[in-house]
Amino acid sequence: MVASCGKPIANFTFSDGTHVAPASVKFENNSQNADQFEWDFGDGSPSTTMAAPGHVYGASGNYTVKLVATKGKKTSVSEQRIQVTAPAACLVEIETDYGTMTIQLSNATPQHRDNFLKLAEEGYYDGMLFHRVIEGFMLQGGDPDSKRAKPDQALGMGGPGYTVPAEFVDSLVHVKGALCAARQGDQVNPQKRSSGSQFYIVQGKPLTAEELSLIEAKKGIRYTKEQRDAYTTVGGTPILDREYTVFGQVVNGLDVIDKIAAVETDPRDRPKVDVKMKVRVIK
Repeated sequence: MVASCGKPIANFTFSDGTHVAPASVKFENNSQNADQFEWDFGDGSPSTTMAAPGHVYGASGNYTVKLVATKGKKTSVSEQRIQVTAPAACLVEIETDYGTMTIQLSNATPQHRDNFLKLAEEGYYDGMLFHRVIEGFMLQGGDPDSKRAKPDQALGMGGPGYTVPAEFVDSLVHVKGALCAARQGDQVNPQKRSSGSQFYIVQGKPLTAEELSLIEAKKGIRYTKEQRDAYTTVGGTPILDREYTVFGQVVNGLDVIDKIAAVETDPRDRPKVDVKMKVRVIK
């Protein structure tokens, strides 16, 4: 296309293929006779003036992307639609000041999956704290009392007023990044029912093959080769297997676990500076 009369001509393309949330889309700026650009990706994100940006669509939808090309006082606008489809897997994001974790919920634990989705879609978790953080072990949150908690307030007893039956699945274990349900102890909860809202995310530590074999013998568990490899390289807390329900796995953002785990905590293991969360479902 040949520019005429010195007018800018806005034009762009974007990466081909099926875009499945969370979708990373690369845009190519093919505008002519322009020296300033402004992009609007149609999902409410702040616009950018980058010439050829990439953008991540966190949720499914049909978005209108607009590029404004400018030269002097003259502008040109190009708009295109981009379709982002829902993922086949059930994904949620936990956003914190230390980064965002993407978690795949397991279809093998449908009661925990559906309960977590319901609460997340209601905005139940938004503004809650990771109120218990133990480096080398886990990050715990989901207590509704933490939303407006005072700095010295003890936390960990709140919930939605119900529990969820245990769903132990041999393929889901406490490797690093596992999303697990907190619960009351065996003395008052022999059925090992899960809290209706409180959860923890495993950090753990790598184990030696010998240490893992001792745990297998003690608990009567036989780990697969893949599980053993994960425990001995990435790490986890296998001593909790078959004690607490695992119902998801961090698939992106394992480094965020380490960042949160490293924060300074008080004698109750509560971070001295609040670590707030926002949870949303990727549709």
